[in-house]
Amino acid sequence: QVQLVESGGGSVQAGGSLRLSCAVSGYTVARYCMGWFRQSPGKEREGVASISSSARTSYADSVKGLFTISQDSARNMVYLQMNSLKPEDTAMYYCAAYRPYGGNCLTPGFRYWGQGTQVTVSS
Repeated sequence: QVQLVESGGGSVQAGGSLRLSCAVSGYTVARYCMGWFRQSPGKEREGVASISSSARTSYADSVKGLFTISQDSARNMVYLQMNSLKPEDTAMYYCAAYRPYGGNCLTPGFRYWGQGTQVTVSS
C-alpha cells in the first residue's frame, strides 16, 4: 500500500521560508518523477515542482528561483524548500507519486497523492 504523508506547512509572514517534507512508503521515490502541487479555494490544482528519477528538476514559472525540490532516496523522502514566500503562495500543498501513463511531471496524472499540508502566507 502506497502512502504519502506531507508535513512542514504552517503560517508565515511574507518573505519567510518553509520546508515541506513528504514521507513515502510502499513506493520508491527514485523510481519515476515525484511532484509537488498546490491548490487554493476556487482554483485548479497547480504543479509547483517535480523531480525525475535522475534528479532533474522542473518548476512552475511563478516559483522558479524561489522554491527548490529535492529527494533523499535513502530515506524515501521528498522535500520542497520555499523561500521568499508571498501571500499568493497560500494554498494546500500536496505531494504526488507514480505516473502510470508518463507525461509532464508538472501536470496532474499521478496515481498517488498525500492528504496535503496547509501553507498560509500573510502580508
